[in-house]
This record gives sequence, C-alpha cells and structure tokens, in this order.
Amino acid sequence: MSKKKSEFSPEQFVVYPAHGVGKIVSIETQEVAGFELEMFVIAFEKDKMTLRVPTHKATDVGMRALATPDVVAQAIKTLKGKAKVKKAMWSRRAQEYEQKINSGDLIAIAEVVRDLHRQDDQREQSYSERQLYEAALERLTREFAVVAGSEESVAGEEITSVLVGRAA
Repeated sequence: MSKKKSEFSPEQFVVYPAHGVGKIVSIETQEVAGFELEMFVIAFEKDKMTLRVPTHKATDVGMRALATPDVVAQAIKTLKGKAKVKKAMWSRRAQEYEQKINSGDLIAIAEVVRDLHRQDDQREQSYSERQLYEAALERLTREFAVVAGSEESVAGEEITSVLVGRAA
C-alpha cells in the first residue's frame, strides 16, 4: 500500500477551520484502538493550545495551507466592498457569520469583517456583533501577518486602513 505524500509538513503554518492559523510542530504516531495512527501536532501559540489531527483526515476536516498572495489580495478587495446587511433576524445572521468565521475560508472571514465593521459615527454594535467582528478580525489579521511575514500589529493597521478608507 503506497503512502500518499502529505501536502503538509512540520514547521509549516496551516489554517484549521475552527481555530485559525497554527503551526505544525511535528508528526507523531499514536496507538489508537490497536492501530498506529499518524498525527499532525499543531500548535496555536496565541491560544496556548495544541491539536492533534490524523494526517489522513487533515484535508477532510478542512485544514489548508496559508492563503496565497492572490487570495489575500482577493480578501482585501472584499474588505473594500460595500457592507451587505441582511434583513434577517440577528440570531440567523449571527449563525451565518459564525459559520463563515469557522469555515476557515479567508474570503468568507473578510466578508464578516466587512459587514460588521462600524465607523465611529455609525450605530452602536451589540455585544454579540462586536464579539463576532473581533473574532473575524483576529483570524484575518493573523493570517495576513503570517502570509506577509509581518507583525500582527502591522497587518491590523493595514486592514483598518482598508476598512476606514473604503467608500462609506
């Protein structure tokens, strides 16, 4: 049985849908129910968390490599777009935003940031709106920073300037 070469390797930054950017620190073998199982050990430094993902399941669970510069450019374009505010009930919209954030899809996350971003003169945000906005913004900022090889603060300023600079 030929082992298919994984597209992921140690020291590589990856995006795990529910947790955002992490780094594969190693690949280890564990015995689970009498079977040898190869696992990626992924560290999420920011959250002081380690995750073990079976190597053969990684792509199925939506783990992906960092966004390419093209995708980052697309996300920036998304941020510059006009916010789409649906008229659905908040609980329904909140659920949609959360699904987008946890999809791990950079463009979907950018849509949440765009749609929930408020200029200072705009109406107040509810607590749950702010929480979703901050969660999406953190995911976006972290991935932008790692892709650009810059500090998160630099990526954050870049995103903020795009949001503030877009047509009202």
